[in-house]
Amino acid sequence: MPLRCAILDDYQRVALTMADWSNVEGKVEINRFDDHIADTDALITRLADYDIVIAMRERTAFDAERLSRLPKLKLLVTTGMANASIDMAAAARLGIAVAGTRGFVGSAAELTWALLMALVRHIPSEVANFRAARNPWQLSVGRDLRGLTLGIAGLGKLGQQVAAYGRAFGMNVAAWSRSNTPQKSADLGIGYAASLDELLAAADIVTIHLTLNTQTTGIIGRRELGLMKPGAILLNTSRGPLVDEPALIAALESGHLAGAGLDVFDEEPLPANHAFRRLANVVATPHLGYVTEATYRIFYGDAVENIAAWIEGKPVRILNSSN
Repeated sequence: MPLRCAILDDYQRVALTMADWSNVEGKVEINRFDDHIADTDALITRLADYDIVIAMRERTAFDAERLSRLPKLKLLVTTGMANASIDMAAAARLGIAVAGTRGFVGSAAELTWALLMALVRHIPSEVANFRAARNPWQLSVGRDLRGLTLGIAGLGKLGQQVAAYGRAFGMNVAAWSRSNTPQKSADLGIGYAASLDELLAAADIVTIHLTLNTQTTGIIGRRELGLMKPGAILLNTSRGPLVDEPALIAALESGHLAGAGLDVFDEEPLPANHAFRRLANVVATPHLGYVTEATYRIFYGDAVENIAAWIEGKPVRILNSSN
């Protein structure tokens, strides 16, 4: 009997078209699922008979409890080379190899800029008005980016790319991160913020490009939002828990912040009755930052390679000690 492989959270139903799966044809029975299962019991029921699971980023968590209830599982492939929602130690202890894939750098930075432009030019409401053929013909007065201060929290590859966009649009760009230095900022042609507080107080637009960990969870809370200029904009395309959601909702409802551009949330998919769905000063997308054709072709192409190599006893891109 062939091995069985489940592809999870294939929302767009494209996994089987984004790679050449012939390398594992006849060896692996592949089933893809386009729905998201949050309930643990339901997830275990679905995956109980699978030897291999492909998880799309952190859409579905695999903690110690879930892994321990999947005795048949031997290979867990995650797209990307890091996944905070997988208990790597538990997987190793249970004899489950966790393999990663390469990715395409820059897609989330591009989406960050798309959210910003949508906010400052009121694109969602103007498009809706245009399609409805309502009067008046124009609803809003946009805001220019040139001359505004863009504050970047996190200066890794994505933060640096967003900095380049800001400079191209004539913005005053400054950045803060724990590893940033005045020299690094100078080399990038941007300003240096000695602290996060300093960055928040100076910026007209703040964009977050930090890794989520125990030190950064909730790093933007009620106090930090209060430091931001009245009428400022917050962008988050990194991870939802970096920002205190109730505090952000309060800042948006009060008008202290002019708007927020969001691609990530504490709970995904976002509940139907969530405040972010009704606030007019929020432009949000359903975690699309990495969802591009180039990225998916790398993700699923590497996933096929991972499975084929594992079957041959020569596993590649293993992220835990079980191989």
